[in-house]
Order: sequence, then structure tokens, then C-alpha cells
Amino acid sequence: MNRDPAPHRAPGETPGGAHAPFHDLTPDRILTLLEGVGVRCDGRLLALNSYENRVYQLGLEEGGFCVVKFYRPGRWSDAAILEEHRFVAQLAEREVPAVPPMEIPGHGTLACLDGQRFAVFPRQGGHAPELDDPDTLSLMGRLIGRIHGVGATESFRHRPHLNLESFGRSARAFLLDNHIIPPELETVYRQVVDQALAGVERCYQRAGHVALLRLHGDCHAGNVLWTDGGPHFVDFDDSRMGPAIQDLWMLLSGDAGSMAAQWERIREGYETFRDFDPRELHLIEALRTLRLIHYSAWIAQRWDDPAFPPAFPFFDSPRYWEDRILELREQIAAMDEPPLL
Repeated sequence: MNRDPAPHRAPGETPGGAHAPFHDLTPDRILTLLEGVGVRCDGRLLALNSYENRVYQLGLEEGGFCVVKFYRPGRWSDAAILEEHRFVAQLAEREVPAVPPMEIPGHGTLACLDGQRFAVFPRQGGHAPELDDPDTLSLMGRLIGRIHGVGATESFRHRPHLNLESFGRSARAFLLDNHIIPPELETVYRQVVDQALAGVERCYQRAGHVALLRLHGDCHAGNVLWTDGGPHFVDFDDSRMGPAIQDLWMLLSGDAGSMAAQWERIREGYETFRDFDPRELHLIEALRTLRLIHYSAWIAQRWDDPAFPPAFPFFDSPRYWEDRILELREQIAAMDEPPLL
């Protein structure tokens, strides 16, 4: 694998530095940065699971905890991050259960100090939702309908669109141009990914023109924290413009019959607050395909981050890419199947 790929950035992304990201983000420096913006910590620090950014839970001197997110250098511009913050704040203002960043005196919601950009959030505990529960699916549908109701009121100006180009063709180009795939599999991967992207294009043609709106963007169960009081949506870091179905299809699992039954509960909940365009069902397998291609490119683009090789130890092995080729072949067939009814 080429360990030094060329830079590849989406709209709204900015160049990074010469060092590995977060190379100097030690516990002492984290506490110093927080105290530098007036957040008094008691020394308790716990790293939370995050690869794209660095996220920590910190104990506060006055009691309780906060969560601080340090943004990956070179990903989003300040304007793009602030658009995300504004969207989440709009949701919270309308009593949609999302967790916006706190105001930091003198800094707004995005602090830039000593070369680090970070935001501070109230801690929100909870567990992943039980998506095999029909009532949970209905509630998730209602809440995402409310998110989209707010999302449709205006557009992002500094964050990218989710489409065939941004998640598909550009990811394919990165992987092939930088010779990420093992040489013995590169030709077959090229053929299969091209077939897959042609299938995605056909799905978009069948769907026709669909409305785009501000999305959560990565609305899987891990980004929903469930408590006795209900769920909270967190981590809008991948928020972008796209079709509504992007925030809904990741709630579905199992065979076609199971997904159809799950979808009926989600749709009923969603349409309590917002109409759903059924043509978007043609995009479910297309969006799943784009996510798979984009995910491999995302790992490759982050390979200079020391956290990535240990987390994805098989990434530069032939077995990983053989599995991805098989996965894409399955998606090529799935995209030719009728959509959920």
C-alpha cells in the first residue's frame, strides 16, 4: 500500500499540517487548552471512541463532566464547523433531542487556541437504541422527521453534498490513483467498482429529482444515545446536504422482508411530521454502495494517523480487498432488485 497518498479533500476541507494529526495532544496539553478558555477541569480525563476527531470526557472542578471534541486538522473549514453547530443549535431550540456545543466566553462555540480547534459539549450518557423494537423504530422515524423539518428550512453553504461524485467517483479515484489496492487485485477492483458506480447512477436515474436537505449524515445506532428519558442524537460531524433517506436506511437490517416491516414503522413515524418521497427508496442500496466505497477511501486518506493502522490491521492485506470486491458484487445485484414497498 502507498503510505503517502496525495491530499484529497471535500468542499469545506482545508489543508492539514506536516505532522501526524493530534501528535502533540497529550493529557497535559488538553487540560491546559481547556483552562485557557476558562473551562476548569479537575484532572479526570477519559478518551472516548473516535477516529476522525479526538474526543475526551473531562471532569469539572464544580462537579460533573463535559465532553471536548478536537477537530481533525485539514478536514473542515471553520465556516463548515460553525454551520454544523448552527444546525444542531436550531434543532435544540425546537426541542429536538440533539446535543449542541456550549458557548465558550470570547470564542463562541468553536475555540481556536495554540493550533487546535475544539468545541465543548455537555456530557450526554446513554446506550444504543434497540432497533428490533417496533416502537423504537416509530420513535426514531418521528424524531428524524423533525430533524429533517428543521434541516429543510435552509441549505448548507460550506459543507458538501452527498452524491455519486463526492462519495463514489472521488473515492474511487483516490484509491486507484494512489495505488491503494494490492497490485494483483487492482484490475478486478477497478472493474467491479466501475460496475457498482454504474449501478448507483441507474438508481439515481430511477429515483429522478429528489429534494436535498441538511442531514445528520451518519445516523447509525452508535450516534443515538438512549436513556430512560428517550434518545439524543449526537455527532453531527458528517452533516451535509443529501436526500432524506440517507438518515433512515441505516436503521434497517436483515433480509428484504424484515427491512420492509422495519421501514413501515419508520415511515409511519416519519410522516407524522414530514412527507416522505417514495422515489427515494430507489436510493437505499445506492447509498449503501457509496458508503462502502467511501469508507475504504476514508481509511486510506487517514493512514498517516497513528491511530489507524492498529485499528484497521488488515486494511493493506489482499484479504481486505477480496472482501470489498465480494461486497461490491453483492451490491451490484442488490441495486437491480425492486425497492422496498
